[in-house]
Amino acid sequence: MTLPFSQPSPAQDFDAAAYCSTRQAAALLGVSHRTVQLWVESGTLEAWKTAGGHRRIAIASITRHVERRRQAMANRSAPARYKVLLVDDDAAMLALYESAMAGWDLPVDVVRAGNGFDALIRIGETRPHLLVGDLSMPGVDGLRMIRTLRASVGYRDMAIVVISGLDPATIRAMGLPDDIPVLSKPVAPDALRDAVEAALHGEALTER
Repeated sequence: MTLPFSQPSPAQDFDAAAYCSTRQAAALLGVSHRTVQLWVESGTLEAWKTAGGHRRIAIASITRHVERRRQAMANRSAPARYKVLLVDDDAAMLALYESAMAGWDLPVDVVRAGNGFDALIRIGETRPHLLVGDLSMPGVDGLRMIRTLRASVGYRDMAIVVISGLDPATIRAMGLPDDIPVLSKPVAPDALRDAVEAALHGEALTER
């Protein structure tokens, strides 16, 4: 459960030694600064914000996260490479995402799909570890695609990242699950990498 982003009152029993900065958490976890921010926003790590707007991460939650990852790795072998399914009806955007990923030092192989229906077929064929997709697409749109996956026993835990040009209020009104991160289109390559890296390190990722 994520702690409120507010400064503890003097009445609270606050132990500064039990918390660290976002950059210190990133060093402890071996991930980027932005990845820690995404984990805080999703509730994976517990944190609060100082009056100056700086996050303080609970060291206990970092320890729990490391232990969960250690246990998960003990129960299964990590794949040599990860399969990422890119879904967008704009072929130029797909090419842009794929080109960006090709330059990363991550063990990622890309599969493409032009709409939600095509994506569901590709998922059955390739069983990807992560789906990165748009919401506004002809035919089976991104939201219907996600709802179909969440209703499936085999794919309800698939890691998903949404890239959308819709405004946040519209996306909330559509009913997109709260645990799915959303990047604004057009997305910067660094932001895309941070989101993909966070998803590949997250507990929702399962070997297929």
